[in-house]
Amino acid sequence: MGRAFEFRKARKMKRWSAMAKTFTRIGKDIVIAVKEGGPNPESNSRLRAVIQNAKAANMPKDNIERAIKKASDKDTANYKEVLFEGYAPHGIAILIETATDNNNRTVANIRSYFNKCNGTLGTQGSVEFMFDHTCNFRIPAEGQDVEELELEMIDYGVEEIFADEDGIVMYAPFESFGAIQKELESRNIEILSSGFDRIPQVTKELSAEEAADVEKLLEKIEEDDDVMNVYHTMQERDTDDEE
Repeated sequence: MGRAFEFRKARKMKRWSAMAKTFTRIGKDIVIAVKEGGPNPESNSRLRAVIQNAKAANMPKDNIERAIKKASDKDTANYKEVLFEGYAPHGIAILIETATDNNNRTVANIRSYFNKCNGTLGTQGSVEFMFDHTCNFRIPAEGQDVEELELEMIDYGVEEIFADEDGIVMYAPFESFGAIQKELESRNIEILSSGFDRIPQVTKELSAEEAADVEKLLEKIEEDDDVMNVYHTMQERDTDDEE
């Protein structure tokens, strides 16, 4: 298996946002998508993708429709997507994706987390190059031959494909998202969920004590309401006692 498979496995192992946080993130995604391309999912491919993800997260249909209606209101503030880069202790690079309606607040908060945990908030471009920006799609496994599908989808940018307990997962470069989405839809293949990841090109192994220092910073960042995703170069500690 390739790097995308290992990355996904590590992310699934880790405790990740509670359901409330997931719904908050999806709500922001809906606002961004609607402000960008309108409230009709048929003509707005980004909104279609967000709705699929909302369903995959078991977000009630009423909540989805309410969020789209609210996002259509001209008085609803738009969210700006801002990327933060920096270093945790022990040389671990961190990349933070945020969606904010108040950039000054978000900058101040993120800087304070780094300062409190002996990290350093970096400048634009200081660590982003250490991560591959990828897109991913999850489809049902039923009726699909993984090897055959891989051969067919290579032309649309798919670089890695594998089956897990949730279906078939495809990974491709960030810019291939639209082409893959269009091809899957034209084949009437259900897209269960889709999204974007930043996969570290190289990871660094730390001792348990060092990892705890990094985790302290990651937890503070992840708890922030403006934060959508956090990526880092620390090697996940795959030990029995973490299960």
